[in-house]
Amino acid sequence: MASQFYDDYFKEGTRVVTVKDVEPAVFISAFAQHLKRQGRFEIPKWADYVKTGKFKELPPMDPDWLYVRAASVVRKLYIRKGTGVGGFRKVYGGKHRRGTCTKVYA
Repeated sequence: MASQFYDDYFKEGTRVVTVKDVEPAVFISAFAQHLKRQGRFEIPKWADYVKTGKFKELPPMDPDWLYVRAASVVRKLYIRKGTGVGGFRKVYGGKHRRGTCTKVYA
């Protein structure tokens, strides 16, 4: 499904030179499908139960969430070279609700 949309995007006659020329959602979904087809890494058994952050309440609903996250990280690294753990913490982090205590960015 994502690859069909990706193919239709290129049939419009647009010239794509870099990743920055493609819309982020289109690139991430297409590259996630590519990673899944490659089979270079597999989703671990515990991935069905793990949350993507301690501030989340539920695990991701998409069974291929690991491929989507990997594609998103690859895109972020391509656009901003040298991004470290702190940069990814800003992108993928969020506020942790602790009840009556103050909220902490996690």
